[in-house]
Amino acid sequence: MTSRRGLPVEVALVWLLFALVGTEILVTYSRLPARELYHVSGSGLEGGASRSLVFANFPTALVAIAVVGVLFEPLPRLIALLAIGLCAAVFWPGVVSQANLDAKAVNAIAALGVLLALALTVRVARRDGLSRAGWRRSDAGRFAVAVPLLLLASPWFAADLGFFLDGVPLLGRVFQTGHYRHRVAGLPPFPPAVHHGHHHGMDGLLLVLSALLLSRVVAGVRALAAYLSLMLCYGIGNIANDAWIEQVLKRGWTTWQIPNVLEPKASAAWGVIVAAAAVVWWVARR
Repeated sequence: MTSRRGLPVEVALVWLLFALVGTEILVTYSRLPARELYHVSGSGLEGGASRSLVFANFPTALVAIAVVGVLFEPLPRLIALLAIGLCAAVFWPGVVSQANLDAKAVNAIAALGVLLALALTVRVARRDGLSRAGWRRSDAGRFAVAVPLLLLASPWFAADLGFFLDGVPLLGRVFQTGHYRHRVAGLPPFPPAVHHGHHHGMDGLLLVLSALLLSRVVAGVRALAAYLSLMLCYGIGNIANDAWIEQVLKRGWTTWQIPNVLEPKASAAWGVIVAAAAVVWWVARR
């Protein structure tokens, strides 16, 4: 449910963000051999389309559910619920697995939900146009969260485009991407510190940015606010895990790892995510 008439410009920005990253994935996975990427076997246009389909499931379907929730009031109820139901296929175990990122037939289900959510968005935009809201006090907090995470994600922006930050002024000195800064026991010396292609840390950033944008247009729907709060904290958890491995663990500074939280399960790490989401939801209500 939105707080104003018309398609919120925040929803359009979310779709634009995913369109840009999706295009990068299609191009990069089409032009680079599978050996330079992560847990994929295809190459060429087929390989690019395969990885793009998986991206349409995770994390795009998660965000498409929130988009339909934001636009729900003026939408045809049955079609909106169908879009949410199709997108929810991404929650089923094994539909998307980090160990195998080649597309499967089942990935078409959530992708259809994403397409339906996009079609519903276009329908609202054509019927009612775009709506914009002015600056709010809470936007300062959103920027305070987004800006440092955008900087931290610099290696993943480069990886999505298929290059390293080595040699890039300042960023190449701050981040290790193509080469390890230190030899780490137990890790081979030659692979890049940040592989080419898409990273789950980048997925986390997309979830965080989407939650921050869509939270501006949620009006009085507690379930949707709770979903966005969980999406925000889940995204931060994935950013923290991926960045820690690449920029801390692989430098040999420590052997401890921030736990992987990609798959929901009964664990201390997921307990922290749920508790943090509850705090965010409580603060946002006030």
